[in-house]
Amino acid sequence: MPKMRIVDARGSYCPGPLMELIANMKMAQVGDELEVLSTDRGSATDIPEWIRKVRHEHLGTEEKEGVWHILVRKTR
Repeated sequence: MPKMRIVDARGSYCPGPLMELIANMKMAQVGDELEVLSTDRGSATDIPEWIRKVRHEHLGTEEKEGVWHILVRKTR
């Protein structure tokens, strides 16, 4: 059964949020969804680019009150 994980990287700057996502992806199972919370604007472009490169699924990016919410599904 897929799980939802929150990766709280608020206050961390590039490449911190991406490194935290990679560490969490290693522990996640295929099908799990991870939501990265980041206050670093660069994460909104860097993380989706990495997700495409490693062939996982980018489910969406949204900015709410200065926090980027980047939703990812582990596909392999």
